[in-house]
Amino acid sequence: MELPNCPKCNSSYTYEDGTLLVCPECAHEWSPQVEGEQGDGECVIKDSNGNVLQDGDTITVIKDLKVKGSSSVIKIGTKVKNIRLVDGDHDIDCKIDGFGAMKLKSEFVKKM
Repeated sequence: MELPNCPKCNSSYTYEDGTLLVCPECAHEWSPQVEGEQGDGECVIKDSNGNVLQDGDTITVIKDLKVKGSSSVIKIGTKVKNIRLVDGDHDIDCKIDGFGAMKLKSEFVKKM
């Protein structure tokens, strides 16, 4: 049985450790079942209700969010159109009317 390459660094030196696959070069560990479900190593980003988000979706903010470096707040129910998904802690890039470009966490939004 041939093991898949590491999804982070593409190393071919992966090995099994119990139920996980491990990369000795970057120390990344992952489950082969999860890898197969996500489809070629792509990260699946879900909203607060567990719905899968995609680029171009319209979302609604489910909690008042303070804007860092400002005294303003993004109110609950704010509708955000045409989102873009990115890697990182804040996984949604968008433009919000009255605020401009923002990065949001998917746990504070729901898909419309």
